[in-house]
Formats: sequence, C-alpha cells, structure tokens
Amino acid sequence: MNGSVKLTVLSENTSVSETLESEHGLSIYIEMLGQHILFDTGAGHLFKRNAEKLGVDLATVDRLVISHGHYDHGGGLRTFLEVNSRAKIYLHKQAFEPHFSRRTDGIASIGLDNTLLPNERFVYCGDDYAIDENIEVFSRVESKRLFPSCNTTLFMKRGDAFVPDDFAHEQNLVIQQNGKTVLIAGCAHKGIVNIVDACKDRLGQYPDYVVGGFHLSGPRGNLSEAPDVVDAIGEYLASTPSRYYTCHCTGMENYQRLKRILGERIQSLSTGDQISL
Repeated sequence: MNGSVKLTVLSENTSVSETLESEHGLSIYIEMLGQHILFDTGAGHLFKRNAEKLGVDLATVDRLVISHGHYDHGGGLRTFLEVNSRAKIYLHKQAFEPHFSRRTDGIASIGLDNTLLPNERFVYCGDDYAIDENIEVFSRVESKRLFPSCNTTLFMKRGDAFVPDDFAHEQNLVIQQNGKTVLIAGCAHKGIVNIVDACKDRLGQYPDYVVGGFHLSGPRGNLSEAPDVVDAIGEYLASTPSRYYTCHCTGMENYQRLKRILGERIQSLSTGDQISL
C-alpha cells in the first residue's frame, strides 16, 4: 500500500454494484501498515456478506471501533464476534445505554444489543482514548454551531423520561500515518463542523482527510437539513485544507449541494468503494 491508508466500504446506503448489498448503515474496513481495523458494522449481517464478496477476511481484523450506540453502526456486533475471535472492540462507555428514535408509529429503540454484555473484548473509552501511538478516538466536541436539525427525532432516557440525545456516546477515529491524518466520523451527530474543529484543536492542524456521514438527512428521506444550513457547512468545509469523503446520512441531494461549493474536494462513498489516502 506504499504507506497509504486504504478504505473499503462494506456497508452503506448505496452500492457501486448490484452484486453488493446496501442498507441504512455504515461499515468501513481500514488497512494501514501492519494493521486491519473495522470502523462500525452496519445494521446486521450485510457487512459480512459484502466482505466475503470483496475478499476481506474479517477474521484478520485487529480492532473494531464502534462510532456510537445506534443499531445502524453497531447492529452487526454479534456477527463480528462470531467471525472474529481476537479483535478488541472500542466503544464509548455510554454506547450501550438505551437510545431511541421518534417515528410515525411512536418511539422505537435504536440502541445496541445489551444481551452481548458483558464481554471481556469490549474496551470502553471516555472523552479520548489512545488505541496506539498512531490511532485514537475522541468524543469531546464542545462547539454547537451548525448542529444537525435531524437530531431532533433522537432521544435517550433519564429515569422514565425521554430527553434529547446529547450524543455523549459518539466517538470519532483519528489515524496518523506517514505525516497524514485521517479523521473518520460515523454520523457526525455533534455536527461535522464541530468535529473537524475539535480535531484541529487536538492536533494543532486540520486533518488531511475527513470520512463519514454528516447527518444532514433522515433514514427514510423524510427529514433533510435546510439548504442555507447545508451551504453554511459547505462554506466552512471549503475554508479548510481537508479533502472530504461523505456517505450514509448526508443524503444525495445534500451531497450535490456541498459538491457545488467544494468541487473535487468532496466525494461520495458507496458500498464497494475502495480509496487509498
């Protein structure tokens, strides 16, 4: 790989081929020098089936990072545990708390499978956690500008009451290799602008590449961020030196709007895409 970081998308809302399945979910296989990392598992078994078709051996994964406690990112945890007997699994310490979504027929649970607990392979992370000298996760994102409005349908519980999710359980992955930095976000529930800012504050510079969903669209296409907000996000992203690869909860219409601002500095990812950074 010549020292690059290679990403293979195993699960996403769209697909590059009819032979590869898609779903509302995200799973990315990461190869870097001497290491194999899985970022999220999608909603169920689909990431495993696509991995087999793409020649990815999940049994060789060294580490699994779960971005946050929603089923579309960690619903395949049981499947992963069945096919991989050795990888440590890095989750935020609040990832297994109950999480919910408001739908037309009421409030639905969208959290992780608590029957998987306890498990000695789970590593619970706090505000930041160094996995090794080149890989870390962080969840401390304090700025609240351009906060996704699609979050208004997402809840957690305090006692018996449903309250707006504060997304304390959301963590972001940072990989540094050969002088380049890759930031990978799952859904960017805390706002992609805020997450990029937080990464810059941590590192003292912007990441070279940013990968992930921007949470500008709802899972069933019934919600979408206001066009002027999408434009403001695009203007901010364009002011940074980073290149962006977006997917999952950004939405194709919003992606096209961002692309009019960022041009070739932003690309969309689908199931089956492979990129080297």
